[in-house]
Amino acid sequence: MFIQLLIGALLIGSVYGLMALGYSMIYKASGLLSFTQGELLMLGAFIGLTFYRYLNLPFPIALLITIIIMFFLGLLVERVIIRTLIKKNASVIYVVLATIALSIIFKNTAMQVWGSRVLRFPPIFSVSSIKLFGIAMAPEAVLGLGISIICMFCMYLFMQKTKYGTAMRAAAQDPIAASVSGINVSLTTGLTWAIASALAGVCGMLIGPIYGVGISMGALIGIKGFAAAIIGGYGNMYGAMIGGLLLGIIETFAAGYISSVYKDFISFTILIIFLIFKPTGLFNEKVIES
Repeated sequence: MFIQLLIGALLIGSVYGLMALGYSMIYKASGLLSFTQGELLMLGAFIGLTFYRYLNLPFPIALLITIIIMFFLGLLVERVIIRTLIKKNASVIYVVLATIALSIIFKNTAMQVWGSRVLRFPPIFSVSSIKLFGIAMAPEAVLGLGISIICMFCMYLFMQKTKYGTAMRAAAQDPIAASVSGINVSLTTGLTWAIASALAGVCGMLIGPIYGVGISMGALIGIKGFAAAIIGGYGNMYGAMIGGLLLGIIETFAAGYISSVYKDFISFTILIIFLIFKPTGLFNEKVIES
């Protein structure tokens, strides 16, 4: 039972971590809060399902196409809506409200296109279970865990080892100094929103084959990803991943050894404790003053 719980905890924790990473990247790059991540996860799951189930593309191809579509959707949101509001000197709260409106639009659009019923992914593998440490596990869960770990590692390499990653970190730390140094801050901000959207799409593809795909699937996961970002230190990209894994482990083992009824209660109690006693999170990330 322990191994099964651990695999499940790492899977859902890594999903929370990737969602939290998206929140933190957007906040660090622009000082804004985006409440579209949950619905972007849902859209990514539906888009991936369409390519895999209805167009009969192999799962890796469906995943790749979903990532590309979600990347450009995030870029479009930033260029057309967020940047327009900022150019008009709109208050930060108006930008936040715009992201809430977008999340409602995405949800209703998905309902019109795919319906309100929960849809199932066809099996990805020809076997229903595999043996891991002598324990029968769903292969989709193991695949999802592997993909999420790869995504986290790739994000680390991108942020630390590439020119664009270095530019994004510099622009997030000091936009004016970065601009003077020749960094295109506008481009890096757009890339940040695009990558956050792509990460949400990946999360949708990871949990869709396990839990099914429905219009409400991203709501609670989006909130828990937000909670994970706060636990790790809102705006700290590595703290977001640690916070997500920690939250996933705590709630999964609480559900396994106490009761699943208290899973969400325990998760949000931890969030409240951090907000009261450690608002800077595990990595002591300071809040941007507006």
